Amino acid sequence: MDLLSGKKGLVVGVANERSYAWHIAGALIEHGATCAFTHMPGEKHERRARRAIGELGVSDPWLKPLDAGSDDQMDAVFSAYAESFDRMDFLIHSIAYAEREWLVPGKFVEIPRQAFLNAIDISAYSLVGMARRAKPIMSRTGGSILSMSYYGSQKVVLGYNVMGVAKACLECTTRYLASELGEYGIRVNTISGGYLRTLSAAAVGGAEGIGDANHHRAPLRRNVEGGEVGRTAVYLVSDLSSGVTGGNIFVDCGANTIGI
Repeated sequence: MDLLSGKKGLVVGVANERSYAWHIAGALIEHGATCAFTHMPGEKHERRARRAIGELGVSDPWLKPLDAGSDDQMDAVFSAYAESFDRMDFLIHSIAYAEREWLVPGKFVEIPRQAFLNAIDISAYSLVGMARRAKPIMSRTGGSILSMSYYGSQKVVLGYNVMGVAKACLECTTRYLASELGEYGIRVNTISGGYLRTLSAAAVGGAEGIGDANHHRAPLRRNVEGGEVGRTAVYLVSDLSSGVTGGNIFVDCGANTIGI
C-alpha cells in the first residue's frame, strides 16, 4: 500500500544502517515517499550515510552536510531543498547530542554549563530551527514534523543524564510547535522509541543493561525493532494521522508502562 505516494520530505539523522532515521527512511520509501537526506559534516560521515542510504535502494540521494548547531548550515540546507523540491510533506528530526563523558551514572551533578547547553541546543533547539525553516515550503500543502525521544525524558534512566533533560525539552518543544504551526496545516509529534543498539545508545553508560532487562521486563518480552518505529513514522507522516499533533507515541514494546 503506497500510503505516501507523491509525498516528499527531508530526513535528518541517518548515520548508519542501525540508526532510527535509517529505519524511518526505509519505511517511508517503501510506502512511496521521496526522501532527501543530510549527513554530519565530514567525508567519513558522508561515506557512512551514503552507504546506508544506498542500502535503502537510493543510488543517487539528495544528500547535504548539516551541522545542527550552525544557523548558516541550516539556512543552506533548507534553501537548497526548496530549490530542488516543490514541496515538503515531512521533516524527520532524528538527531541528538551530549558529550559521552557526562553520560555515566553519578556524573549528572558534575556536568558543566556549556556541556549542558550544547545538549539542549543540538537535541532540542535544532527542532525549532528546522521547523522555522521548513514552515514556508511545508505550509503550501501542510505536512508532518516528527522527532525522536526516549523514556528517559520522563523517568530517570541511570546514565542517560542530560540527554533525559534534553529529550524532555524536545517533547515540550513539540507541543509548542504543534500549537503555533497547526494553523498552517503542519502537525508536530514525537516517537518515544525503545532501546535499539545505535551509536547514540552505545554512548550511554549502562545501556546494555536496558536492552537485557527488556527481555523479561517489557510486556512484549523483547526490545523494539527499528522497523516498528519506521512503520509508526509512516502513520504519523501519512493522512491516516491527520488529526494527530502535539503527541508523543511510545514504541517500546510497552516498557514505559512497567514500574519497579
